[in-house]
Amino acid sequence: METLKPLSDFFKAIKNDYRISVTHIGIYAALLQFRVDSGFINPIQVRSYEIMEIAMISSPKTFHKCIHELNEYGYIKYVPTRNRSQKSKIYFLFSESDVEVKIPKQ
Repeated sequence: METLKPLSDFFKAIKNDYRISVTHIGIYAALLQFRVDSGFINPIQVRSYEIMEIAMISSPKTFHKCIHELNEYGYIKYVPTRNRSQKSKIYFLFSESDVEVKIPKQ
């Protein structure tokens, strides 16, 4: 059951966040699946195509837009790399209380 806690905390955190789309949710779930497959490490080190494949996203532009937004909104910490031989790092915020999201008024 503990393996579902990060996803459950994410859903609680986004409950009232109108900025989050199904694509954001798919990417976050794919990141969690990658983490599970990697032995529950934090941070994970990934290449965009690895997550895009799991999330079934074909557009790199969509992926990068959403991953940057998840970072900007405070759901993850994304540390991209400009070096193609290195992987980007993604840090997870595990509990709902750890996620400090500032939702602008509509």
